[in-house]
Amino acid sequence: METAELSKYDKLVNKSTGHYKAFLYDCDGTLADNMPAHALTYIKVAADNGVTITGEIIDELAGWPVPAVVIEINKRYGSNMDPEEFAEIRQKLYHDEYINHITPVEHVVDHLKAHVGKVRIAVVSGGSREAVEKTLNILGITNLVETLVCAGETPHGKPFPDPFLAAAEKLGVDPKDCLVFEDGDPGVQSAIAAGMDWIRIDKLD
Repeated sequence: METAELSKYDKLVNKSTGHYKAFLYDCDGTLADNMPAHALTYIKVAADNGVTITGEIIDELAGWPVPAVVIEINKRYGSNMDPEEFAEIRQKLYHDEYINHITPVEHVVDHLKAHVGKVRIAVVSGGSREAVEKTLNILGITNLVETLVCAGETPHGKPFPDPFLAAAEKLGVDPKDCLVFEDGDPGVQSAIAAGMDWIRIDKLD
């Protein structure tokens, strides 16, 4: 591991010490360096529907369920793409062409591995269960994660508190004893609404 990555890892460890009994990790952009690939799939499917978007809106809405992102794109671009159909096509494109090229966010994956057996571990993602399971498998950490909460498995997704509260309930841990690891504003808002502490892994200082 490079010195810079070690530094990020050390900062992450320092920030995550305390009373916590569970660590809840986002997947895309937090454990897996796959946000550029996700953005490309949105851009491609939108283009196939005659809508030109940039990756900025995808970064802004990171963590939202795909249909919710499409609804927001429709609002901003005056388009009328079908959210569920878009999500289905995008997921297939991601699985068929992009998912095998993802790499780990080293300092976060190493942090998860280092805390197995010390705290309870969950992954809470706005992605589909199929995509998240495949991602964790590619990263080699499937067996280290105790529970998953994925898109469509709670009444509301991020930025609502439902996904993180569901993970805490599955683990049998009080929300105040959970620490969330995120890379986007919707995920942080979700953690705050759930009454949990959080760390932005992309803004370690």
